[in-house]
Amino acid sequence: MEWDGVTLRSSLKPRCAQARDRLADAARDGDWAAVDDVLTERPEWVNCPRLEGRSGYTPLHQAAWHGAGPATVEGLLAHGALRTLRTGDGERAADIAARRGHHRLAELLRPVVRHPVPPAEIPLLQEHLHRLIRHRAGLEGGADLATRHALRLPEVEALTELAHPVCWFPVPGMYGGFRITLDGRELIVDSWIRIIGGSERTDRVTPAGVRLQEGEPLL
Repeated sequence: MEWDGVTLRSSLKPRCAQARDRLADAARDGDWAAVDDVLTERPEWVNCPRLEGRSGYTPLHQAAWHGAGPATVEGLLAHGALRTLRTGDGERAADIAARRGHHRLAELLRPVVRHPVPPAEIPLLQEHLHRLIRHRAGLEGGADLATRHALRLPEVEALTELAHPVCWFPVPGMYGGFRITLDGRELIVDSWIRIIGGSERTDRVTPAGVRLQEGEPLL
């Protein structure tokens, strides 16, 4: 899975930003044929909210709100839509469907956790993961690239529902990124910057912090 964290229009070329707008507009309007057209070309956008939006609604959240048919929801899931993702208000798609009275849809949207992690440990893993990402993306001085681009950083809970719990997180301007693997109750994070020789490193993220496996240590 690719985690697309872009939230700012300025981080994309105009043509890509327009396509992201088409996806968000089509999902908002319940135009599922248009949603499928965009996702067929850019499947990595299936879990993306609107650029510079506030709600955090992805196409799956919009489908839950509209009470879209099961075939539509199954199509989004086939594209890789994640049931565990939460909106800005903390709702998952299943929560939205239940609140809107779409109870049969809520059952279809209920997250299936394949790799359980104790709930108390998820925010700890995520905090340390995000700290590691910002450190590694801070190569040019000043604000790190993740902060500069206001990236939506990967959510650990999303990995728990993947059959193969791995995601790739590219960072604009880094010419590389992060390969994040859920390994039991820990994360293995491989990262590199293509334009810097010897930049490859592997870190292990635990609820207690970050441990270097290979490469240069954290400063």
